[in-house]
Amino acid sequence: MSSSSSLHAPLPASLAAPGAKARTCATTGLGVCLTAQRFIKLNAVAAVVFLLFGGIAAILLALTRWQAVHLLRADWFYRILTFHGLNMLIFWILFFEVAILYFACTVPLRSRLFSSKIAWLSFGMMLVGAVMTDVVILQGKADVLMTSYLPLLAHPLFYLGIILMAVGTLIGVFNFFATLYIARRDRTYEGSVPLVTFGATAAAIIAVVTLLHGAIVMIPTFTFSMGWTAQPDPMWYRMIWWGLGHQSQQVNVCAMVAVWYLIAYLATGAKPVNETVCRGAFVLYILFINLASAHHLLVDPGVGASWKIWNTSYAMYLAVLASMIHGFTVPASVEMAMRAKGHGRGLFGWVVALPWRNPAFSAAALSVVIFGFVGGITGVTLGTQQINIIAHNIRRITCHFPATLVGGTTLAFMGLAYYVIPLMFRRDFIWRGAARLQPWLFGGGLLLVSLGMSFAGSLGVARRVYDIEHAGVYGPAAHLFLGIMGIGAIIAVVGLLLFVVLCVGTLLAGPRQNGRPMSNWGVAQELPGAPGEAIHADHWAMKGTIVLTLVFLLCFAVYYFANWKALADVWPVR
Repeated sequence: MSSSSSLHAPLPASLAAPGAKARTCATTGLGVCLTAQRFIKLNAVAAVVFLLFGGIAAILLALTRWQAVHLLRADWFYRILTFHGLNMLIFWILFFEVAILYFACTVPLRSRLFSSKIAWLSFGMMLVGAVMTDVVILQGKADVLMTSYLPLLAHPLFYLGIILMAVGTLIGVFNFFATLYIARRDRTYEGSVPLVTFGATAAAIIAVVTLLHGAIVMIPTFTFSMGWTAQPDPMWYRMIWWGLGHQSQQVNVCAMVAVWYLIAYLATGAKPVNETVCRGAFVLYILFINLASAHHLLVDPGVGASWKIWNTSYAMYLAVLASMIHGFTVPASVEMAMRAKGHGRGLFGWVVALPWRNPAFSAAALSVVIFGFVGGITGVTLGTQQINIIAHNIRRITCHFPATLVGGTTLAFMGLAYYVIPLMFRRDFIWRGAARLQPWLFGGGLLLVSLGMSFAGSLGVARRVYDIEHAGVYGPAAHLFLGIMGIGAIIAVVGLLLFVVLCVGTLLAGPRQNGRPMSNWGVAQELPGAPGEAIHADHWAMKGTIVLTLVFLLCFAVYYFANWKALADVWPVR
């Protein structure tokens, strides 16, 4: 990690001066701005609360789609579907991302936060907006699903809540950029910003574009719901809305990758094998990842065929290239770090020696695997224009979301919480054995959910539909896979509830530090006679990662061409 040595340097004058609102962590030596600490705490706690809301909604939906249970009535199914989408994909993620932004611009840079007043304004608007939206949904005044396509119309407070959420987040992003400026002005760090801060900056840039789309589409819809203006064009609404709905997921991806690099460094001491390439990959995200939303508009007549083909067949793959770069450099960096510590036996001896008992590391590792092998492969394949047209409204599409946004992003953020909570709240985690189990429960459950959705969708099961029987057209196999999805959801929600209990229990009853070092989750230990930095002269030192990459590409090829075979069966070439 670039400038990693600056993390343990003496506090800069702006924070070390008498009366400065800062402290030094007894374990890590990190300088922590107390103002930033307050808002990292507030946003992280709010994020976990909305994650809980989204998780409860998820289990209700899964038990409804599981025909043997079929829990909810039709009206409540669509109501909870709206509630789940916004809480899981928007509220939880945005609150935690603001916490990450405040962390990335202060702790690694050893800087003060630009403005507490702006931070309060941001948090207040986000909280009011999220609560307002959830209340309106649960009152039955916004059964419009997360997309809320016109001419469907919700209560005005539904749109106002989302507007407040978007604008509040934008204000938080401005506070982040302003902090970057004062850190540079005050020279609180040397050289370029650490990679985690660079990645957070890329996420913030994408967030600006994303949230502006949200404001642009929601403000005229709000004025229409109030009766002040005419109805916006539904075609225009769909196009602009996906600039919010899909691009918000891309902010998540960027922030998630930044967290990967941070946890890899904290748990194993891993430094990127080529930081210039890593930064270039983040730039590719900024330039091209927003264009991936095109696959939601493939049947819209208002969008030209050339634009659709360019986005789904060319631009999307430049964003995919960025993800593949990160998907290689993160494990390669970890392998190099482990071999430098003497764990170099065979192809995968370094994998066995990894600190798997560290829940932060295991969560990040599972995030990489689930995001890459399940979410990434399915996302790229199902985002291809020809395949997407026939697959977009079946459960195979939704199998992508639990793997990327939940299995990828949420797991990575959970992993970061195992470091951030002791750092910010100065309490050790309770039930450390349960904490080590939690990522495996959550990740394993999500794998079952995703696979169950995928196979059920391959048998024709539709998405977003309450009546899954469809007059008995689905056979026993479809119901079997929906049952697997339901069982996976139960396991995942148990893992989620365990995470919430661990976080809340730690805040209420975790052992206080009181100036003593925090208990360590476990880091990779250096063996006697380890080669150290000399390992970098061996160009084949990352041979294990190369083999894993080839396995990934093989899985990708098999899945990709199997889909083209299925497409040929639907549309035979004569």
